[in-house]
Amino acid sequence: MIQQVSEIDGGDFRHVLGHFPTGVVAITSTCPDGRPAGLVIGSFTSVSLDPPLVGFFPQKTSTSWPRIRDAGAFCINILGHDQEDLGRRFAVSGGDKFADLEWRRTPSGHPVLPRVPAWIDCVLAREDDAGDHWMVLAKVTALSADPGRGGPLVFYKGGYAKLAES
Repeated sequence: MIQQVSEIDGGDFRHVLGHFPTGVVAITSTCPDGRPAGLVIGSFTSVSLDPPLVGFFPQKTSTSWPRIRDAGAFCINILGHDQEDLGRRFAVSGGDKFADLEWRRTPSGHPVLPRVPAWIDCVLAREDDAGDHWMVLAKVTALSADPGRGGPLVFYKGGYAKLAES
């Protein structure tokens, strides 16, 4: 059924777009005050090979994104299919998301979460208004992947999901 209306209902929008899976990443940074900050993003994409650029969309209501933005650089941690716990930890607003969590640093000093299949170190290139989100473009400065870690954590139809191995 095709729905054509002048106003799109938010619930309908979320339901229909939920039919498209998105990868789950945690954006982490060492902030100017020296403390780590992080948040989960479900709308992340590669943008360009030359120069290497990626993009993502943090909510404007996020309390973590302004701290990360002020740092000007961050790490994108691609969460693995078995890391729903990390996804939930970094999706919570406020609190110390790094409490009792062992992590290491990228070459530029940002947190790499434990056992992630891949990480991407970035510097902020630009941020633009995108409705109730910010549209962030970032330049990749370093990256690494562990091919033995398995597939990514995905979000599909309102919940975490796992890709079938081929």
